[in-house]
Amino acid sequence: MGSYKKIYQSWKEDQLKFWQKQSEGIDWEKKPQKILDDSNLPFYKWFPDGRLNTCYNAIDRHVLSGKGNQTAIIYDSPVTNIKKKISYKQLQGQIIQFSGALKKLGVSKGDRVIIYMPMIPEAIIAMLACARIGAIHSVVFGGFASTELATRIDDCQPKLIVSASCGHEVNKIIKYKPLLDKAVELAKHKVEKCIIFQRESHQAPLNTGQDIDWNEAIKNVPSPEPLPVEANHPLYILYTSGTTGKPKGVVRDNGGHAVSLNWSMKNIYDVEPGDVYWAASDIGWVVGHSYIVYAPLIYGCTSVLFEGKPIGTPDAGTFWRIISEYKVSVLFTAPTALRAVKRDDPNGDFIKKHDLLSLKSLFLAGERADPDTVSWLENKLKIPIIDHWWQTETGWPVASNPMGIEALPIKKGSPTVAMPGYNINVLSEDKIEVERGSLGAISIKLPLPPGSLPTLWNADERYIESYLTSFPGYYETGDAGYQDEDGYLYIMSRTDDVINVAGHRLSTGAMEEVLSNHQDVAECAVIGVSDELKGQVPMGLVCLNKGCNKSYETISKEIIALVRNEIGPVASFKLVAIVPALPKTRSGKILRSTIRKIADKTEWEMPATVDDPMVFQDIEKAIDALR
Repeated sequence: MGSYKKIYQSWKEDQLKFWQKQSEGIDWEKKPQKILDDSNLPFYKWFPDGRLNTCYNAIDRHVLSGKGNQTAIIYDSPVTNIKKKISYKQLQGQIIQFSGALKKLGVSKGDRVIIYMPMIPEAIIAMLACARIGAIHSVVFGGFASTELATRIDDCQPKLIVSASCGHEVNKIIKYKPLLDKAVELAKHKVEKCIIFQRESHQAPLNTGQDIDWNEAIKNVPSPEPLPVEANHPLYILYTSGTTGKPKGVVRDNGGHAVSLNWSMKNIYDVEPGDVYWAASDIGWVVGHSYIVYAPLIYGCTSVLFEGKPIGTPDAGTFWRIISEYKVSVLFTAPTALRAVKRDDPNGDFIKKHDLLSLKSLFLAGERADPDTVSWLENKLKIPIIDHWWQTETGWPVASNPMGIEALPIKKGSPTVAMPGYNINVLSEDKIEVERGSLGAISIKLPLPPGSLPTLWNADERYIESYLTSFPGYYETGDAGYQDEDGYLYIMSRTDDVINVAGHRLSTGAMEEVLSNHQDVAECAVIGVSDELKGQVPMGLVCLNKGCNKSYETISKEIIALVRNEIGPVASFKLVAIVPALPKTRSGKILRSTIRKIADKTEWEMPATVDDPMVFQDIEKAIDALR
């Protein structure tokens, strides 16, 4: 850990000097003289007197430095059979044009614009066009329910909404316009205009007076220059689910965001300008914001925009085809996606069909990377498989293997070590740091680094209450885990997924790890369910690999024996339900809290973010059969 330890220590000894140096990788209209303003605690401001434009840093500076002909975006859409390469110069032209359309419609610095679009280049153009003129974008996942979209309209009160006629699923078209119309109708805040990009596969009828066709909107418009804004001016608002049901609007500023993302591309992901970088996520999520759009473009890479699924568009070989075709250097995706690939192609036959020599490493985040999937990938790809951990709120990795600094030894089940900027402490309920190896609440000492959320949109008190109250002086991540003697971090579960079995605090994540090691298990979830005698007991839900023909009794006995051997009888693990699929959000997170409510027979609502509502019927049947 020589180089890493040296850099991490240099940050710890003088974080202002460290971030001042990293800020030099960004083009400023006015360089910051002050690095951190901590005069209004607990609200910290990085680079408070600096001025810059994020769109200029992502696009214009590369064109001006002679890289205009380099490909900025590779658009690959197996659901529509469209492939397209867009150079930095071409992207610049389209962004200028669309920012002119926004200006013509009265959008100016500080105005909010909601972007409700599928995975098409126009979504990226709209985001960067907002950044160009100092407007604040809020991307809402395309196809989100009308009520959810209306909630976001009322919270951020956009001047206008940018949308598309439709999105594409594996075998169907999702018409966006009826969802958008209903949301506009439901919202108390009245949106002035909607710009609609008409896709060839479906032309949406437009509402006279309110809706404007994208191609009409960009006619005869001004060509705005990038507007320099204060480093702390919001770049975007991204909503994440809140415990009260009202989503939390995570704010991202311009300055700290650009500095930290630029630093991460080389130091964490080990890519160079010009490399092809692929985050197989969605622009509706933080991964899409940070690592499809902003980080790769600010750093001067080529970014892949993929409109498809890991399986079914057309098969489990799609990821490998894209890596081979475009010479992808680094892939970043969710373990869920690769579990689906492994489930459909357990022998890795599709991997053998493609030349994957360009791929240096594969990064996983979003869910715990179970050791079984990691081992399968290592075995098939023969490259480092890097689990790393971060959140919507942090905007970039909290813990990772810093491949561009030093490739540290990989420990399966761990996202490795804290990155410079993050002072991680594992705390007890008494707010005391626990011993190494002991389970506790993972917390980050304040201040959070540049790029992390400075607050929530129009909700300073909620920001303090949600993140800063449980452990004064620390940001509460909501995750539970531990650090080992080498400083490696282990994320075991959400704090509320640590279950209490007859007085023993146990991690459902540790049990999931055991379940996923069973050769027939493709995917699993463990939840704590109410029990009169023990308070809580664990229940496992498992999906089996294709081709498994063992009986339920056999599988169940084997899994229970595994947990007994690995965790011990103290886990009291006796409930196993076999289900065809697990309910997930569209970003791939398993909806454990909803499963828990079903199991406890308490009231529950269909989550707005669920990918396939029908899955819950199978879950209810399987749980009823157990209890």
